[in-house]
Amino acid sequence: MTILSVLVIEDTLEIGREVCDFLTAQGMQVDYAANGALGLSLAQQQHYDVIVLDVMLPDINGVAVCKTLKQSCDPVPAVLMLTARDSIADKSLGFEAGADDYLTKPFDVTELLLRCQALARRHRLHQSQTICIGELQINEQQQWAKRQGQVIKLSSTDFSILLMLVQAYPNAVSRQQLINRIWGDDTPDSDVIRSHIYTLRQALDKPFCHAMLTTLHGIGFKLEAKD
Repeated sequence: MTILSVLVIEDTLEIGREVCDFLTAQGMQVDYAANGALGLSLAQQQHYDVIVLDVMLPDINGVAVCKTLKQSCDPVPAVLMLTARDSIADKSLGFEAGADDYLTKPFDVTELLLRCQALARRHRLHQSQTICIGELQINEQQQWAKRQGQVIKLSSTDFSILLMLVQAYPNAVSRQQLINRIWGDDTPDSDVIRSHIYTLRQALDKPFCHAMLTTLHGIGFKLEAKD
């Protein structure tokens, strides 16, 4: 099962630590940014299921951060905004910028968890269920992958690795990103990762005339598709 990934952008250290610690304890992969610039940089480098975003940040207004996230991230993440202001006028600015939900401070971290889980489920349903990259088709909801119309038989872990590569395409995925997203704190040794890459390559590439899974030494792995 894929671990839910969350980015928390919150300048108040106490709140940020409480949220990150709680979500991590619930089995989520959590990153933290204390300002909008770092948050944008992280969100544009890797995919998050949900971004928890404070409206009042020291450098860039949270509404502006939300708008940029929705315009520059692919795939587009769900955004849950945190605000001390509960007026409709204040919230409307965030919704106009693309926010998916609002939570007013002070809040209960359990409610935050439930909202993140609900947003992730809803966001996945709204996305196209089948993703196509060249000869490859993959459906996360139904857990299948095909190449040139032929079903590719994969273990659950190999499927999760392929899905990460598809979601990152045309960018690369590093070994550390694979570990964080698929294994979480249960870090495997290098032989385990090497074995999964080998079995994925055997299923994805060996029966076909050209390879899609490429190793970038010192960087990670990526998919390449012919036009």
